Amino acid sequence: MHRPTYTFICCLLLIGFAACATTENQPVKAPTESTGPSAPFAETMPAGEVVRVSAVATELRAGEPAEATLQISIADGLHINANPPTYSYLRATELTTEPTGNIVVTGPPVYPAAITKKFAFAEKPLAVYEGEAMIKLPLRAKRGAPKGASTIRARLRVQPCDDEKCYPPRTIETSIPVVFK
Repeated sequence: MHRPTYTFICCLLLIGFAACATTENQPVKAPTESTGPSAPFAETMPAGEVVRVSAVATELRAGEPAEATLQISIADGLHINANPPTYSYLRATELTTEPTGNIVVTGPPVYPAAITKKFAFAEKPLAVYEGEAMIKLPLRAKRGAPKGASTIRARLRVQPCDDEKCYPPRTIETSIPVVFK
């Protein structure tokens, strides 16, 4: 291979790597028209807590099914996408948990029924949660679990939006208190 050709190829590779490296920290862009209707994205969240999560202690008896409940509070004037979302490109509200020694998650989270609301930025109404919403998590204590308190570490992934724009998705770390009886 000739030296000028080799140099040219190396320069193209370096430019390509530099372009990939700089896009990682760029603001999230709304999907293009070719992917369907889209909401404009904002770079920063509004001030204050926009989504809060809390859980009441769940009592478990060895081998018996139970249900943990997570309460989601969404600030006035905002909503989060439902699970499942209306469009595949929207970030669904999603609960994930970490494995815990004496607690078994026996099924997927049960998400609340969504409300359907029309927004100017979408062709059809979107499935969202507003105000208060509850997610149920089916559980069972392993046989032989010692009596006492424990916790399940959980993460709630949400994408808050207002009537005009959506904010980047965020993850809220939380814990679910459990009491073995």
